[in-house]
Amino acid sequence: MSIGNSPEDDRPSDDVRATTPPAVEQAPVPSDDRPSIGTVLRQAREDAGMTVDEVSTSTRVRIPIVQAIEDDDFSRCGGDVYARGHIRTLARAVGVDPEPLLAQYADEHGGRPAPTPAAPLFEAERIRSEPRRPNWTAAMVAAIVAVIGFVGFTAFGGSDDGSKQQAAEGATPASGKPKPTQTPKATKPTDPKPDPTDSAIAAAPRDKVTVKINAADGRSWISAKDHNGRIMFDGLLEEGESKTFQDNQKVDLVLGDAGAIQLYVNGKQVDNEFEPGQVERLTYTKGDPEVG
Repeated sequence: MSIGNSPEDDRPSDDVRATTPPAVEQAPVPSDDRPSIGTVLRQAREDAGMTVDEVSTSTRVRIPIVQAIEDDDFSRCGGDVYARGHIRTLARAVGVDPEPLLAQYADEHGGRPAPTPAAPLFEAERIRSEPRRPNWTAAMVAAIVAVIGFVGFTAFGGSDDGSKQQAAEGATPASGKPKPTQTPKATKPTDPKPDPTDSAIAAAPRDKVTVKINAADGRSWISAKDHNGRIMFDGLLEEGESKTFQDNQKVDLVLGDAGAIQLYVNGKQVDNEFEPGQVERLTYTKGDPEVG
């Protein structure tokens, strides 16, 4: 008599072996050894000896957006179109070929996106003007000028009334013939001051800054400020439309789609190499736009 099972009893039967599925080998997960886009841009900037502030100044891309792109966070760019534009601009600023980075961005984010209207994407870019404070100095000066003017008008107006009254009460000429009345000369109506238009661009006064924006190749969101920071226009410029702005010192611009815009500054067309979808922040002053 034997206690327990025999070795043959511990072996699986042929039926069990037939129904057991073979082990499935896991396919190796492909790995991308390329450094990230933000790592390449940060390393190139450091190799070029540039700070984030210097890159932001030279490219007109805000510092938080530069930092977010170097951290591979493209959510602050406002969409794929503008993310590609920022990558191209930053790459050129630090001396890197932008095409490989754009191809890598397309691989990681599903290819080239469809065009997106510019107005909704740039709600965050709009510059909100601060509430204006009352200018008490100007009010005081205006009040003093008004008082002086009133006193002068009263003094000179009173003397004129006295002389007119004396002339009315005086004797008539001996001849008795009334003096011929002189017909007042017709004054030429003054032409109203024209608004800044194409004629203002042609004239281009030297003591002012004149900027004309023409949406020749598509619509674009634009923002324009004067030298005091007051917004002169903030909205969408449809294709074929144009706007003209004038200021005594400078005009600050933000172009949502700079590739669709033609610029005329102080009577001269500004040649540019803006790409479609590229965001540009520009400042123009009096004189030659190539110099200013």
